[in-house]
Amino acid sequence: MTTRGDAPVDGDRRTAGARVTSAQRRDMLLDMAAELVVTGSTEAVSMELVAERCGVSRPLVYKHFANRDELLGALYRREAERLHHELAEQVGRAGSVEEMFRALVRGALRATADRGHLFATLRAAGGSSREVRRERRRRDARTFRAFAGRAVDELGLDARLGPATISLLLGLIDPVLAQWRLDPTAERAELLEESYMAIVTASLARVAIRPPAR
Repeated sequence: MTTRGDAPVDGDRRTAGARVTSAQRRDMLLDMAAELVVTGSTEAVSMELVAERCGVSRPLVYKHFANRDELLGALYRREAERLHHELAEQVGRAGSVEEMFRALVRGALRATADRGHLFATLRAAGGSSREVRRERRRRDARTFRAFAGRAVDELGLDARLGPATISLLLGLIDPVLAQWRLDPTAERAELLEESYMAIVTASLARVAIRPPAR
């Protein structure tokens, strides 16, 4: 059974017995698109199939997304923002700047193992638009400020080399993930994490004004 508008439908157990908001419905449509990508490819995603699987009318899907490309772009941006928040929470619980870097690389490796296929498929389908790149730059800037601020408070930083060093260390995350994809095993992830942390420790010691508290 389908529906007009955002009323609950018989085929959607998540909404049975309760009216969902427009934002909740939009998320449900994105969830279904993600499921289709994970089990197939972006080619498996169509406005019609998303509507059918969610038990809603096609006009309702078009109410939220103008076309398939917009749907996939919205999915990519949502998942990227969710991952950023997850990693930020893990990093925020760290007790030192070195532990922040460890939390970041460990969380990034875990996320790549769990959701790497989804991100890679969406990126190949156009997940590198100008808007996506702009959003990533904003997230990267927030991450840099968090790490640089903590490093300055904890270690002091050489004014000339410190900020560049923090930026370079953060930039090494993508090469670490690329190395893991060549051998996607738990053992490889552990080795890469320790290798990355060896670089972090040596680099921070080089630009620190005062030694870390022990």
